[in-house]
Amino acid sequence: MFSTEQQAPDCGEHFGEHFMIDAYRGLREKLLDRELVQNCLSDLPERLGMQKLAEPAVHWAEPNGIKDPGGWSGVVVIAESHISIHTFPGRRFASIDVYTCRNGLPTAEVEAYFREVFGFEELETNFVVRGKRYPVADF
Repeated sequence: MFSTEQQAPDCGEHFGEHFMIDAYRGLREKLLDRELVQNCLSDLPERLGMQKLAEPAVHWAEPNGIKDPGGWSGVVVIAESHISIHTFPGRRFASIDVYTCRNGLPTAEVEAYFREVFGFEELETNFVVRGKRYPVADF
């Protein structure tokens, strides 16, 4: 399990946190590896202390002839929301989302995890606080 020492900034009361990673110059053979994508989607929720509601689904997306050269698209639904990975092996790129209703996502550790697994040389990240006005009670 990841430690919570380095985590997302304290944003007060809010519904959730959406951590987005655009990852560049990964290892093509790893981005082509369906089982590796599946394993990440199965392993990461456990490392984050989250509960999978179903096994990950990973599908091959064919090239669209525009900017998508094809790759794996996978998602795992967790009690806390979802995690998705979209690989583009031909471009050595991936688009990754970790969305959770928990506060304090350990973003530095999530970054390190994906760098290690896919060998990415560069990451561009965005962190969005979601539901800043989330109701505190049912209506």
